[in-house]
Amino acid sequence: MLKAEDKEKVLDQSFRDSVATIDQQGRRKYIHPKKPKGKLYNKRTVASIVYLILFFTLPFIKISGEPFFMINVLERKFIFFGQIFGPQDFFLFALGMLTFMVFIIVFTVVFGRIFCGWACPQTIFMEMVFRKIEYWIDGDAQQQRQLREMPWNAEKIRKRATKIVVFYAIAVLIAHFFMAYLIGMDKVKLYMQEGIPAHFGTFVSLLVFSSVFFFVYYWFREQVCIVVCPYGRLQGVLLDKNSIVVAYDYVRGEPRSKGKKEAAAPAGDCIDCAACVRVCPTGIDIRNGTQLECVNCTACIDACDAIMTSVHKPTGLIRFASEENIREGKKPRINARIIAYSSVLAILVSVLGFLLITRDDVDVTILRASGAVYQKLPDGRLVNIYNIKMANKTRKDIPLTLKLENLNGEIEVIGGALHIGAEGYKTQPFIIRVDPAELKARKNEVRIGVYEGDKKLKTAETHFMGPVK
Repeated sequence: MLKAEDKEKVLDQSFRDSVATIDQQGRRKYIHPKKPKGKLYNKRTVASIVYLILFFTLPFIKISGEPFFMINVLERKFIFFGQIFGPQDFFLFALGMLTFMVFIIVFTVVFGRIFCGWACPQTIFMEMVFRKIEYWIDGDAQQQRQLREMPWNAEKIRKRATKIVVFYAIAVLIAHFFMAYLIGMDKVKLYMQEGIPAHFGTFVSLLVFSSVFFFVYYWFREQVCIVVCPYGRLQGVLLDKNSIVVAYDYVRGEPRSKGKKEAAAPAGDCIDCAACVRVCPTGIDIRNGTQLECVNCTACIDACDAIMTSVHKPTGLIRFASEENIREGKKPRINARIIAYSSVLAILVSVLGFLLITRDDVDVTILRASGAVYQKLPDGRLVNIYNIKMANKTRKDIPLTLKLENLNGEIEVIGGALHIGAEGYKTQPFIIRVDPAELKARKNEVRIGVYEGDKKLKTAETHFMGPVK
């Protein structure tokens, strides 16, 4: 029997020179994966059902009349978990995206690309919605191949037409719900009631998105993960020998047996049945090692376990494991890179959490009027003109009052009392009158308290300009 270090060399690495779904002439090799089944597939199905329920119900959930989630880029209005965020909160959005990216890096370093197989919307819709419908209409892998090679007769036309209609209808449904996450379900319903002529631009956009979804799930499919998505390309720099991935135990499996399943394997446990290849949605052979096409969907694990059970061998020939675990027989270890990434993630989460907890309901900025200088009143007092910019992040109208905190003087709001509507933005001028005796320099610091009734919301700082002392 070969030693562990020799078995690794046995694996042919020439497969890395090409992509499994493209032939040597550069043409698409269409994948017809066998319908998977097994414990892990059942768990993925449950997880996908939960995901789909959330996806299709969240647009209907409201808090105080507003959506629970909304990402309205056009109106620059974002709602997460019922909290309203606007352009003034962009730094929170940037920090949140940075935190999410670091989380993905840490998660990939430790657990590989399991996000792609278990949580990515592309995989969930493809494998748990469209692929299941395809099995129902066209049959399993062998029947799909036969249908593909079949001449255009009544059966083929009927099945192709049925699949196109059903796939496009689902694509339209998905596009409507994606639009609901952008503008809210109430507007989507309103647009549908008012009809296409009243919202022709929106209708065209929706038609384009629906066609893109249809194209992806009807034809492009796994190419999104292999060609378009950059996440798979990052595996080469994010994964190391301690990362837990879907892996083939070559130490146990090599050399492979070429005989029938009933025959005793002369050495390794792998009987070279290719069951793992037939169920792979990206067309790879996991026995070749970690590959950018692998989305960690675990279909190969279920297929291999079923074969191992049928030939009375231990399961787990393909399993979640690290390279070091397989080669050395050691358990995965926490290395310096995992600790470093995790520390950065913990810091980012802490900072983001602190900023969200201490986030003000009303954002106020006070600036002196551009180009204005001080004015002197007949009674000798000096006047400066200011603008107050207000952003209300709540769902209620808020009346505001201003009070000088470090100077004796008066504040007069121009244009009526300060008042900002729910989720509103407003700029309003006001003036400050101060006795010259209060001033100590030409440029004097002024602190202004912003109040909602008796509740102080924040203290804004600016300057009061006076004559040269």
